[in-house]
Amino acid sequence: MEEAAAAAVSSESGEGKREIWIKHYSSSHRILLVGEGDFSFSACLAKAFGSANNMIATSYEKLLEKHSTARIHLDELKRLGCTLLHGINVKYIHEDSFLKVKRFDRIIFNFPHAGHYLGFGENNEELILMHKKLVCNFFSRARRLLSENGEIHFTHRDDHPYDNWEIRGSAKQRGLLLKEMVKFHKEDYPGYENKRGGDIRSNETFSLGDECFTSKFYLNKTWI
Repeated sequence: MEEAAAAAVSSESGEGKREIWIKHYSSSHRILLVGEGDFSFSACLAKAFGSANNMIATSYEKLLEKHSTARIHLDELKRLGCTLLHGINVKYIHEDSFLKVKRFDRIIFNFPHAGHYLGFGENNEELILMHKKLVCNFFSRARRLLSENGEIHFTHRDDHPYDNWEIRGSAKQRGLLLKEMVKFHKEDYPGYENKRGGDIRSNETFSLGDECFTSKFYLNKTWI
């Protein structure tokens, strides 16, 4: 199904239900999206599926103050039945009263960032440590919300200096195994805009470069 690229495709499940796919995601998946920017990625999936009843999309930031484009996506998601949660810190997602009792087939974190700060370039050692801490916290907590055969999808640039975040090593240390890495192409998700985090030009997009990947992780069932 992953060859579907920008177009959603449908198939009949074993129970005769119509299942719709867009790239790695199915309308039958219970999906949690964390750290959404203007919610355009969530909206893309929801529109492809024709429903968002199985989706929960969350943000950490004061959304409309940072992303003026969010309103149209939020309205669309509400119309399609998506559960929207704001002020959700990935460090505490496993403790959230609504989320902690649920299990997800896909947990998606696209282009996480610890924040943009004046004078802090991406090569800055302090900023890299902040990114690594964010990644560690996410994997440690998100794994607790996975269904038995669920996957965490972590999308990011894999070139320098972003490779210093040690994403795959961090996941392994927290009981997650790498299933595969696949190239991320923004055009596969119509309407998606990758928004900047932090307080600097927050409603602008950023360069994805040529080395963007979605890393898919699953639970190491022998890990204690």
